[in-house]
Amino acid sequence: MKNVYVITGGGSGMGLATIKELGKDHTIVITGRTLAKLEKAAKEFNDQGYDVVCTTCDVSNREDVKKLVEFCTSKGEIDAVIHAAGVSPHMGSAETILKINALGTHYVDTEFAKVMKSGTVILNVSSMSAYMLPKAMLPIKKYSFIFKDEKKFITKLVKRSRLLGKKMETSLGYPISKNFVCWYTKRVANSMYEKGIRVVSVSPGNFETPMGELESGQGKAFLKNNSIKRFGYPEEIAVLFKHLIDPRLGYLTGTDIVCDGGCVGNLEVYTSKEKKEFKL
Repeated sequence: MKNVYVITGGGSGMGLATIKELGKDHTIVITGRTLAKLEKAAKEFNDQGYDVVCTTCDVSNREDVKKLVEFCTSKGEIDAVIHAAGVSPHMGSAETILKINALGTHYVDTEFAKVMKSGTVILNVSSMSAYMLPKAMLPIKKYSFIFKDEKKFITKLVKRSRLLGKKMETSLGYPISKNFVCWYTKRVANSMYEKGIRVVSVSPGNFETPMGELESGQGKAFLKNNSIKRFGYPEEIAVLFKHLIDPRLGYLTGTDIVCDGGCVGNLEVYTSKEKKEFKL
């Protein structure tokens, strides 16, 4: 029996591209909400000699996540979880976004950590949007409710998402959900490593994926801030995922890796009045 890699959101986009990079030495479990999409992806790779199995899961439902963990452990010992499942501002209300992106990260990380051994890794996928709101608008002090009152956690974050009115709730809810993912990854690193589990997050910029297409209008607006004046390719982020879960990278935990063509970096170091005049 092979050891297992798990990819949530593995039926399309970054998750799908990652399957190819992970290779044929592991059983790869992909999960999402649409079985037909998952089955199509699994067949495509199994026809090439991969060992891919699929099952559906709603990551915002803890019982669903528990069933996913049970399914994955029946296939072998879990070496890595790449938690790429998530929704964008055009895919639901602020409450839906927060439940899937934020609460779902908590469920996936905690339930898988119960069965994973020393030397394994959990990789949470965030977004460069995690860095786009002023800190004063982020409800960081409310994030810790995730550990004591999940209902209050969602209520308080939805309330902050409506700071600029209900019409703007998804525009705030999404970056808040992704900022939480970065915060959470850092917050649980100590307790995770008591079991020898590394936990890292990755914040992608704009990539050529189905979700990226939904947000392409805003994405194109951000390109002017990029050093690399294009959207990323899913294969590029997949290579990063592959290397971050490599056990030889054993000293890396509790941090976020931004992969966005330089957008966040440029926004951080240049004010609106500065010109990028430096030339090599």
